[in-house]
Amino acid sequence: MRRFSSRGSNFLPKEYTNIKPFLPSLPPPPVGPDGAPVGPEVLSALFPSGLIDHETTMEPRVPIPEEVLDAYRVYRPSPLIRATELERALDTPAHIYYKYEGTNPAGSHKSNTALPQAYFAASDGIARITTETGAGQWGSALAQACSRFALDLDVFMVRASFLQKPLRKVFINMHGGNVCASPSELTESGRSFLEKDPDHPGSLGIAISEAVEVVLTRKNSCYSLGSVTDAVCLHQSIIGQECIMQMEEMGEYPTEIIGCVGGGSNFAGIAFPFIERMLTGGDHISFTAVEPTVCPTLTEGKLKYDFGDASGLTPKYMMYTLGAGFVPPPIHAGGLRYHGMAPLVSHLVKLGIVNPVAYTQEIVLNHGKMFTQIEGILPAPESTHAIAAAIDSAVEAKESGEKKVILFNLSGHGYLDLAAYQNS
Repeated sequence: MRRFSSRGSNFLPKEYTNIKPFLPSLPPPPVGPDGAPVGPEVLSALFPSGLIDHETTMEPRVPIPEEVLDAYRVYRPSPLIRATELERALDTPAHIYYKYEGTNPAGSHKSNTALPQAYFAASDGIARITTETGAGQWGSALAQACSRFALDLDVFMVRASFLQKPLRKVFINMHGGNVCASPSELTESGRSFLEKDPDHPGSLGIAISEAVEVVLTRKNSCYSLGSVTDAVCLHQSIIGQECIMQMEEMGEYPTEIIGCVGGGSNFAGIAFPFIERMLTGGDHISFTAVEPTVCPTLTEGKLKYDFGDASGLTPKYMMYTLGAGFVPPPIHAGGLRYHGMAPLVSHLVKLGIVNPVAYTQEIVLNHGKMFTQIEGILPAPESTHAIAAAIDSAVEAKESGEKKVILFNLSGHGYLDLAAYQNS
């Protein structure tokens, strides 16, 4: 019989966990074109003040605003599930758990940061947010959050995903947001890429350039980013915090934590609270970050300063990167197609705390289908990367006889991604 954790409100954290004070060293700060560190005054051209505070804080615990907690209570805490059917099918001695982030109105972990970002914008009197989205999970989450806090929203969606996932546009429109394919004719950045290739498939780097360009030229608006930044990793920490309490209720503790990585937000969310515990004297845990082989940022990229966007409008960040101009193939896991990786995740890979691996689309989608048939939950294509690595680890446990407790983040459902499975 499948075991669920309790979902009582006492499992909802009241504070975010900030990993930075616990690290043995910090990643270098973002810099401008002159190589000088970028201060809050530069970030204020893009972000609301509350988000900048979250980006720069060194406090170990950061209170969650009450208005955001009210929004979280709609769907948090999310369930922690032991995959007993999968364990039985694999005939493994490993215990496999997954944190299911697909139960909220937008269907993924992205709501965990969309809600505070929309709240901070509304608190500053901002009327409109502009953003980008890859597979559409971020755009969907921010549309729902903007609707809650009475904000207008414009979304530049990577063209390949815009064509693959038309129902994402329906969801965003339903919540009052506008969405267009990127590159577009609406910005100088978009037009420059379309001039070179009228059928350009787009990239997250290009979509970011378009969104940032709009914000820099429009009054009473701000930019919002769904991954990569320290603030986003901070907001996602509620995932791991809930897991710690829920696994204690289950009477177990993970020996391995697995998450997919594109920009790094959902992996950071489940892993960072456990990394804090390990760094402060807790039990050793192995941490595995899984990415696509066609966008191998951590496994083949270089650790260096690079722009967050394709046109060089953002500050440069020290991160693993494939280059700001990298255009990945239009795989269905559109949320894992970013050229760079969160500086904090990159730093943890550099320190040897996080181990990156890469999988092909064919392998992960086949594992996703198997998971759906066995566990009864359809995962987003992004999450199938974590599923594949968890299954491989469980099979290794069977071969070695090792007792493992595997925890992975199932970061969203795949009901708007069925075409990915149909075409695989």
